[in-house]
Amino acid sequence: MTPPKAHDTVFERQRPSDLVIEHALAGARRSAFWLDDIAASRARYETLSGTIEADLVIVGGGYTGLWSALRALERDPDARVVVLEAGRVAWAASGRNGGFCEASITHGDENGENRWPEEMDALRRIGEENLDDIERTVERYGMQCDFERTGTLTVAVEPHQVQWIRDIAPGDGFLDSAAVQAQVASPTYLAGAWDKRSTALVHPAKLAAELARVVTELGGQIFENSRVTGLENDGSGVLLRTVAGGVVRADRAILATNVFPSLLKRNRGMTVPVYDYVLMTEPLSDAQLAALGWSNRQGIADLANQFHYYRLSRDNRILFGGYDAVYYGGGKVRPSYEERPASFSTLASHVLTTFPQLTGIRFTNAWAGPIDTSTRFCAFFGKARAGRVAYASGFTGLGVGASRFAADMMLDLLSGQQTERTELRMVRERPLPFPPEPAASIGINLTRWSLDRADHRAGRRNLLLRSLDALGLGFDS
Repeated sequence: MTPPKAHDTVFERQRPSDLVIEHALAGARRSAFWLDDIAASRARYETLSGTIEADLVIVGGGYTGLWSALRALERDPDARVVVLEAGRVAWAASGRNGGFCEASITHGDENGENRWPEEMDALRRIGEENLDDIERTVERYGMQCDFERTGTLTVAVEPHQVQWIRDIAPGDGFLDSAAVQAQVASPTYLAGAWDKRSTALVHPAKLAAELARVVTELGGQIFENSRVTGLENDGSGVLLRTVAGGVVRADRAILATNVFPSLLKRNRGMTVPVYDYVLMTEPLSDAQLAALGWSNRQGIADLANQFHYYRLSRDNRILFGGYDAVYYGGGKVRPSYEERPASFSTLASHVLTTFPQLTGIRFTNAWAGPIDTSTRFCAFFGKARAGRVAYASGFTGLGVGASRFAADMMLDLLSGQQTERTELRMVRERPLPFPPEPAASIGINLTRWSLDRADHRAGRRNLLLRSLDALGLGFDS
C-alpha cells in the first residue's frame, strides 16, 4: 500500500494572520489563571521547624499528596498525618492543569487495552467508581471547586479521524458533522462523540485549596516551604529532614513528588518532565457564547497525536492547551522553560482557527508547566524501605482524577492489605525507564517528529512509532 502524501492540517490551512495572533496575545500575563484567581483567598501554611512525630508523613502538597492525607484521615480519624510541601500548596501541576478530572486511570481505554486487556473491565469500573467518589467527596465537604460533570466531547478535525470516532462511538453515539456542530459550532469539526459521564471539569487550584482545607479540618498538618532534603530509615519507621531544619519522624511515608526528582534513586529515571503550554481567554460575552452554542459546557479534545484540549471556566473563559509537548535536554524542571513564545503563538492560532467567530478576542493568561511523563503513559506505584514508604508517579497529564486512586493504592500498600487494587497487574508492574542522556533527548525528539509526521499523513505511523507501539513504549502529553 502506498503511504499517503503529507498534507497540511486544518490548523495550517486556515491559519489567521500574524497581526491577528499578535493582537490576541498582547498583554497576556505569564501566570496561571487558576492561581491568580485564588490569590486573595489562598490559605498559607507555616514552615516546619523543630522535630515532630507522625503516623504518616506525605512529601508533596499537590493532588496526590493531599488526597493521600484526606483518605488517610477518613480511614483513621485519629491518625497523625503531616504533609510537607517544598513551595506552596498546588503551585505546580495541581494549580496549572486544564481541570479535566477523568474517570480513566489508564490514560484512556486504548492505552489500557494495549497493556492490560484482561483487566480493562475492572480498570474501567474502578475508574468510574473513583470519579463517583470524588463527586461525593466534593458534595460531602462542601468543596467550592466549580465541579461540573459535563463529560468530554471528542472531535475529529481531519478526515482520517472520522473513522476513529466511529470506532469509539458506534451506533447512536456517533455525531456527524451537523450533529457535533449543533453541540459546539466550529467549522473544523467533521464528527464527534460525547461521553457524558467520564469527565468532570474543576477549577484546579480551588480543588487543591479545598483539599488542603478539608485535610486541616480533619486534623492533618500541612507545612509549606518545607522541602525535604533526605529520607532515612529510623528504626521501624522513617525520618525526613527539610531544608529549613525541620525533622519528621513517622511510622510510614508517602512520596507524592511526581515530576520532581524522587527521594528514591530507583525512580529517578522512571519519568521525564514534558512541558505543556496553555492559554486562557478573557470572559466571553453573551453574544460570543451564543455564537459558539456551547450550552452543555463539555470539555473538548481532538484525536490528533498532537492533540488539543479545551473547556469553559465558570465565568465563560476558554482554556486551550496541548499540541506542543516539549522535552528539554537534561530532563530538568526550570522556570525558564515556561516561557516559549512560539508555543503560545501556535495555540492562539489554533484557537482562532477552531473558533473564527471569536476573532478579536484577547488572551489574559499564558502559562506552562511540566508533566511527569512515564513510558506507559499512566501512573505506576510501589513501596520501598521494607514497606514503610509508598510512592506513585508518572500520571502523564491525567492525574486530576487518578491521583485519588493513587492515594488509596498507596495507603493499601502501606497497610499490607491485599485488595482488588493491589492485585492488579497494572499496579504490580513497573514501566521501563527512560534511557540516560543524550539517548533520551534523541529518542523523545525523534518520536515527537514522528507523531507530527503521522498527523500530516492521515494518521499513518512510521516504523519508529510502530516499533514503540509493539514494545509498549513511547511519548505522550
